[in-house]
Amino acid sequence: MNTTPIGGRYYRVANPEWADPVDASFAARFPGQRWNPPGLSCLYLNHDVATARANVYRQFRGLPYSPESLEPAMAPQLVEVEIPSGQAADAHSDEGLAAVGLPATYPQDPSGGVVPHEVCQPIGQAAHDANLDGVDYRSAAPGGTRELAWFPRHTPPVPTALRPFDQWWKSSAALSGG
Repeated sequence: MNTTPIGGRYYRVANPEWADPVDASFAARFPGQRWNPPGLSCLYLNHDVATARANVYRQFRGLPYSPESLEPAMAPQLVEVEIPSGQAADAHSDEGLAAVGLPATYPQDPSGGVVPHEVCQPIGQAAHDANLDGVDYRSAAPGGTRELAWFPRHTPPVPTALRPFDQWWKSSAALSGG
């Protein structure tokens, strides 16, 4: 398994109703998430605001309304999170994907479908078992770049800013040309 350095500022999209937007135990509930099986705590983070925005659009795909049509108090918040320096499994580069047995087309499989969670979860578990701090991977959100599935072992994530939707969404649209 190839590794890549991680650490510093990342971004988490959070529902304003969540009591703790950096609670990594949520992802550990059945059936787990993309990179963690049930029982393995994991915090899913975006490398940049554009990827956070792409993930919000992906969540709203196919719905009869957009995130812009929500009441601001109910719209997704953006949490800036500081994580310590560490090493993650590389599921971003072609070489890293090959080393973990994923196709170079990831997040799509060779037939164009999305690689399922059942394929990724054992890779995340192996990264955790190898004492890595997470999995750095290509985003499946159209327009997104990279994301991090982070395993908070000994140091809790540190939220450094919480931005309401009407603050972060407009500024990120200007940055991305939207």
